[in-house]
Amino acid sequence: MGRIILEGFMGSGKSTYGQILSKEFLLSFADTDKEIEKAEGCSISSIFERKGEKYFRDLETSYLEKLSVSDICKDGVVSLGGGMPVREKNRSLLRKCGTVVYIRASRELLKERLRDRSAKRPLLKGENVDEKVDSLMDEREELYLDAADQVVDIDGKEIYQVVNELKRIYNRGRKKH
Repeated sequence: MGRIILEGFMGSGKSTYGQILSKEFLLSFADTDKEIEKAEGCSISSIFERKGEKYFRDLETSYLEKLSVSDICKDGVVSLGGGMPVREKNRSLLRKCGTVVYIRASRELLKERLRDRSAKRPLLKGENVDEKVDSLMDEREELYLDAADQVVDIDGKEIYQVVNELKRIYNRGRKKH
């Protein structure tokens, strides 16, 4: 099949689901935020503080450009940073990289998950988490849907239920190729 790419808002569980899926199918796994941190030698928060959001978004685009023409996770799972699909160029690149699955969570679930972890999220630092989640989701929801080949809703589901849905998507894609 190639790649299955997990997109969605921060806190939706993309990395968790991706790691489990990759282990169950013995696939390679890449988390774009972790790959960028490794390449830059510092955290996403540090990148935002030192060089700004535009610089970070440029790094995301550069990573996708490499991914679209390389064997990185060729048969694997890629978890995207929550803002990666915001740029039109990134959405276009994603379509060339593999099957894009939107891990969709309700705003209520995202707020609940992010309230205690907001200090680690550059876009939520010092903000009212609930208001910022609403604002960002207003901006991003249609963009996530635009990039997605499939949508998996996670509210009210256990981890294994979501992973099983992702397995079915992956298996359907393998049968086509």
